[in-house]
Amino acid sequence: MSVPTLADLVGHASDEQWRARHGAAVMGTYAPPARVLVSGRGAVVRDAAGREYLDLLAGIATTSLGHAHPVLAAVVAEQLSTLGHVSNLAATPVQVRLAERLLELVHAPAGSGVFFCGSGAEANEAAFKIARRTGRPRVVAAHGGFHGRTMGALALTANEAYRAPFAPLPAGVEHVPFGDADALAAVLADTSRGEVAAVVLEPVQGEGGVVPAPPGYLLAARRLTREAGALLVLDEVQTGVGRTGAWFAHQLPHHLGDALAEEPELLPDVVTLAKGLGGGVPVGAVLALGSDVAGLLGPGQHGTTFGGNPLSAAAALAVLHVVEKDDLLGNARDVGAVLRDGVLALGHPAVRGVRGEGLLLAVVLHEPRARAVAAAALAAGFLVNAVTPDAVRLAPPLVLTAGQAQRFVDALPGVLDTAGAAA
Repeated sequence: MSVPTLADLVGHASDEQWRARHGAAVMGTYAPPARVLVSGRGAVVRDAAGREYLDLLAGIATTSLGHAHPVLAAVVAEQLSTLGHVSNLAATPVQVRLAERLLELVHAPAGSGVFFCGSGAEANEAAFKIARRTGRPRVVAAHGGFHGRTMGALALTANEAYRAPFAPLPAGVEHVPFGDADALAAVLADTSRGEVAAVVLEPVQGEGGVVPAPPGYLLAARRLTREAGALLVLDEVQTGVGRTGAWFAHQLPHHLGDALAEEPELLPDVVTLAKGLGGGVPVGAVLALGSDVAGLLGPGQHGTTFGGNPLSAAAALAVLHVVEKDDLLGNARDVGAVLRDGVLALGHPAVRGVRGEGLLLAVVLHEPRARAVAAAALAAGFLVNAVTPDAVRLAPPLVLTAGQAQRFVDALPGVLDTAGAAA
């Protein structure tokens, strides 16, 4: 039998033709694509017109190893050539090993467990259901947080523009100011409407503008939830798997502040993961820490067809292997510093500052011109994201080099000037 190539299956067209066909065939749930990308290697991608771009977004913090990484490509191809999918009526060695590895990295206590799914929204839906199984009626999340667009995840998300078209959402969710431990303490102490089941927080609010939790805030949340008998759920969908320079952002030392001596680590009850875990292959995970939490969802109470399938599990194992072997945690810290320090050293009048951790950063502007900056960057050969009106997000592959980071820094003044002139 003749085996077709991918080009045979897809066909050929110009960049403009592909975009027109996209508009005619794909639902309009996103803005029209500015480019059609056809290939990539490392932190560089190429569009259908043959133009190259330095990818400083990584599919929104997802292609952690960059594009066409040889280890990821080889492991996925090997797994697909043997076993691509089975139902959860059976287990596979790669699924089991991935669960073990994730529990090792999060320093999970005995009795912990992992639920696999296909995305961050799915992971947060599962976390929501874990909270419901406590029997308590209330869940607390933070203003500025983003946890996905499915109904339960959307209920946790405070952005009214996302929520309003789909009301009524699942009930019982309240929102407090992010980073305000006193506000969190007050809502946990007020039991007039029942006790709180869980508090759901991002260590760095990604879609909220790359806003890190203040030092000590997550530790305060841990202590407050423990005292109230509530779960602490940390959404590390965007921040996990090395993005911030640690395996998980909540493991960064400053989250413990002055308590570092007596509390060597901050251990939540639930951690949700996706994005960079699969390096571009869809996979999500819920880490339930401790037997009491892991036992809240019993047989038949949750599931997903593709969760933990061998293809995605193999991809995630490959990602974890490369991150460790090539010290991409250190690279995230070092190259992130090149970006942060370089942008600040420019002293450009349009830039108010830089926020974030590791290779999850935002260039914060004095004026709400982030869209114009992202468009000017694209024209100059850089993929970035206007995450909020005044913040440009940088979330490149963890394999980004210092030289590539410096190339963006050197080009940024011209990009900012172009955006300013267009405003």
